[in-house]
Amino acid sequence: MFHILVADDDKNTRKYIRAVLEADGYTVTTAENGAEALRVLDRDYIDLVILDVMMPEMDGYAFTEALRKSGSELPVLMVSAKQLPADRHKGFLVGTDDYITKPIDETEMLLRIRALLRRARIASERKIAVGDAVLDYDSLSVSRPGEVVELPQKEFLLLYKLLSYPGKIFTRIQLMDEIWGTDSETGWETVTVHIGRLRKRFEGWNAFEIVSVRGLGYKAVRKDGQE
Repeated sequence: MFHILVADDDKNTRKYIRAVLEADGYTVTTAENGAEALRVLDRDYIDLVILDVMMPEMDGYAFTEALRKSGSELPVLMVSAKQLPADRHKGFLVGTDDYITKPIDETEMLLRIRALLRRARIASERKIAVGDAVLDYDSLSVSRPGEVVELPQKEFLLLYKLLSYPGKIFTRIQLMDEIWGTDSETGWETVTVHIGRLRKRFEGWNAFEIVSVRGLGYKAVRKDGQE
């Protein structure tokens, strides 16, 4: 059972989010501001935090910044009535993982929570299970019953990145910067080459495929239909 902390200075908002989350099977603890939320984290094991931006005593930005400075990688979903790009940018700069605006769409909120929890599990376990295939970060391998394929580091990191976000489109430049680094002198064409190698290696596998999105880049698709 996942335990979610909701921090918001508005009582009605806390009650509403709590009701939505508990109806979806989550355990919920609430706090009125960032300072109280930090005290909850000292006391309880929390899997994810949902917090408002504007709160007295310690706002959402300050809370997230303090959390990240402590070394915590706890997933944070920031909620705000502010919709300007600058506000969202500030949230990401201090370390939030995702951002939704008010009024809250409860279906969207639940979907984002599931995605954040899944990514947090991937990061902690360093493995991704896709159908009958398992990507193991520590051994740079992809396995299925009866077969293990060890990959060169860049190929593995490329596949791991794509399958960490199934369905999400990445441009070649994004993948180049992420896997090879922004200071790499290698051209983005090397991404195309590595994608081709991965497709050839796993063309007979039923768990996933790498799809080209014309004019944009690539995405990984799980053939089991899950996200």
